[in-house]
Amino acid sequence: MIRHCVIFTLKHAEGSLQEKAFLRDAKLALEHIPGVKHFEQLRQVSPKNDYRFGFSMEFADGAAYEGYNKHPKHVAFVRDRWDREVERFLEIDYEPL
Repeated sequence: MIRHCVIFTLKHAEGSLQEKAFLRDAKLALEHIPGVKHFEQLRQVSPKNDYRFGFSMEFADGAAYEGYNKHPKHVAFVRDRWDREVERFLEIDYEPL
């Protein structure tokens, strides 16, 4: 199993319509890509860092994760929304020990 997590900050103002639209559209685009399990959108609450949001999802194995990365919906979302609207991010992929 691979757990894919990304924490990020958007270029949009907090609580703005653009912020809400990005989160809504991300869920619509990514949640139902084949292989995605347990998709979550998260709001960061710790004062230890200043990222605002997180996405977390799981994949059965590396092949499922690779399929997600190459899926046309994921590629289009990254190109059309992520690259334009995300100010900065950190991506982490975990495997259980």
